[in-house]
Amino acid sequence: MADNSTLVLFGARGNLSRIKLIPGLFHLDESGKLSEKMKIVSVGRQNISQNEWENEIKDMLEKKFNKKYDLKVFDRFIKRNIYHSTLPDDPDAFKKFSKLLLNDSRFPKNFAFFLSVRPSDFAKIVDQLAEENLLNEDKYWRRVLIEKPFGTNLKSAINLQASISKHLKETQIYRIDHYLGKSALQNILWTRFSNSIFEHMWNNEHIDHIQITNHETLGVGERTEFYDATGALRDMTQSHLLQMLALTTMEKPKSFSPDDIRVEKIKLLKSIRPIPINKIHKYAFRAQYKSGNIEKEGHVKGYLEELENDKSVVETYAAIKIFLDTPRWKNIPIYLRTAKRLNQSGTFISIKFKNNQDNKKLADNWLVFSIQPKESTYFEIQTKVPGLNKVDLRSTKLEGMNRLEQDDKIDAYETLMLDLIEGNQSRFLHIDEVKAAWSLIDPIIENWTNNKEKIHQYTAGTLDPKESEIIFENQSQFWREGN
Repeated sequence: MADNSTLVLFGARGNLSRIKLIPGLFHLDESGKLSEKMKIVSVGRQNISQNEWENEIKDMLEKKFNKKYDLKVFDRFIKRNIYHSTLPDDPDAFKKFSKLLLNDSRFPKNFAFFLSVRPSDFAKIVDQLAEENLLNEDKYWRRVLIEKPFGTNLKSAINLQASISKHLKETQIYRIDHYLGKSALQNILWTRFSNSIFEHMWNNEHIDHIQITNHETLGVGERTEFYDATGALRDMTQSHLLQMLALTTMEKPKSFSPDDIRVEKIKLLKSIRPIPINKIHKYAFRAQYKSGNIEKEGHVKGYLEELENDKSVVETYAAIKIFLDTPRWKNIPIYLRTAKRLNQSGTFISIKFKNNQDNKKLADNWLVFSIQPKESTYFEIQTKVPGLNKVDLRSTKLEGMNRLEQDDKIDAYETLMLDLIEGNQSRFLHIDEVKAAWSLIDPIIENWTNNKEKIHQYTAGTLDPKESEIIFENQSQFWREGN
């Protein structure tokens, strides 16, 4: 059981809090994971009463759990929750907030601050918390969770780090990438390192290449302004896909302690070979979706139509090829791809094994970690079809479901909030991981930004653009469809 603590949610009335955080905390309470005296302080910019806030919580839970929840737990949960307004026009807002937390005996003095706010407010809030002595760890622990993104490039990430590290040690900073809270992603580590059959073949002698994929049928929707300032590479590859890469290819840690896991992830990300910009077309491909048809949606507009700007060269499809400068992975290509408006959605890691036999029909051996929509791990092998034909083969899937019907359904944010109050940083990003990721991505984005030529268009609802295959190392490689 974690220490008694006070969890402070900034941005408590925002969508993330309503959909994920408050219902997630309720589920943690229902599961007996919250300490008896823990309190939750919800900080908002609106001046509402405690009674109004409790009614809002009830509404959130009814929507999430379809009015099916334990009323005894609900009563206990409501008693944990206190609403506090920090009005934007009140110069003494944080003084009042500090007085509440430090002087009110209801609140345990171990503080965890969850900043579910605009990235531009991260440093300002940390400054104000420090000014009111809410981050000092002389007697109690103090932690700050920062939502993605951590900067928009290497320079801004370094600047943000410099600003908050004036007040916080690295052990106090929890940089969230919610993908790391997904049980299917954490399953990669346990599958690799708790099954002895994998170690001897997890290297460049046996593996042909690796594909790390995130595809969506959805478009950018109402996020056109945000997306045109971000793009697929910065939005998904810099964070989620590189974290998936680290878990798939890192060395076995000395132990499964948070610190030892982080050490190996950092080593791995630092081993990524910089992409040669003078040969960028062989290493990175981008494209935008144009109008087409999506199953269950019908005809959809293209990205430039949604943006109402035909000059944009921001990518909605990004694929890159990288190499790792480690003995285990020397000369093995790893492909990362992410896209909007393809023919199907899915997040998965596909590991293609080499064909060391003359019969080319035996080449298709894959190990796939499926992250979503289903959570499973499977081998795809070739087996003989019963009958007189001696060479009639078919693919057979040996699949193990990571989540069974009777298993607890745990949201990624629940895992990460529990990690925050328990002090487990293994599923959060170290600043060195952030720097390594931006160091890889920044030169590509700079090159793409400076190149104003119209980029490739692919039809919504179709497969990966054929032109993206330019980044493959050889003609035998192809994009794996589905998971």
